[in-house]
Amino acid sequence: MNLQLSKPIAFIDLETTGISITNDRIIEIAIVKIATDGTRLVKRKLINPGMPIPAGSTAVHGITDDMVKDAPSFKQVANECKQFMDHCDIGGYNSNRFDIPMLIEEFLRAGIEFSTEGRKFVDVQKIFHKMEERTLSAAYKFYCQKILEGAHSAEADAQATYEILEAQVTRYPQMGATVDSIVQFTGEDEMVDFARRFIKENGIEIFNFGKHKGKTVEKVLREEPQYYDWMMKGDFAKNTKQKLTEILNRTLLKKS
Repeated sequence: MNLQLSKPIAFIDLETTGISITNDRIIEIAIVKIATDGTRLVKRKLINPGMPIPAGSTAVHGITDDMVKDAPSFKQVANECKQFMDHCDIGGYNSNRFDIPMLIEEFLRAGIEFSTEGRKFVDVQKIFHKMEERTLSAAYKFYCQKILEGAHSAEADAQATYEILEAQVTRYPQMGATVDSIVQFTGEDEMVDFARRFIKENGIEIFNFGKHKGKTVEKVLREEPQYYDWMMKGDFAKNTKQKLTEILNRTLLKKS
């Protein structure tokens, strides 16, 4: 194994009803967990999303309403999935922008806290786009010299993602082989929320959208506290609202 792991890393891939983090739902999840000694464990679940699967989505991943009608809801499998990923760093392909935010939304809807504290998030796509070019199938062919059979099957995609990262560690020694060094290399070692409504500059959270873009979140919350209420009532991801509340609580503690 080329990766040097200080803790297990779980590679995830989701198939969903669509691409909206707040409105769409998971219909398949695959988790490939790699132990520090390279041992591989796989968990895969079909999930009933509680809503119709659009034909356009079925055309991509091949999962129909009939295939998931007897499957459990995400809430029914949430704790099992969470426990499978306990004490793991998380990896995926475009995962920091889609799979992980979507997964966290589902956990929050299920009433389960999935903590990001102490975890590193390795997005293999970030390395690929930084060093080469595009798509999971192309990455698999480029790095592993294999054709990705069963693309858009969650398990096949998650397995391929792990193999790609293994190959990237060998190909790009400058990024190191630890999860810490890889996350630092991709520039995602100081994320605030997965929707990127906030980013960090010099360790300080700032707004990354709207009229307050570039301003520190703490300063806006002090000077315009109603902005917090506006965001909490708005169509923002639950993870974004969760992080905003954490910053607000920290700001209030500084005042007291």
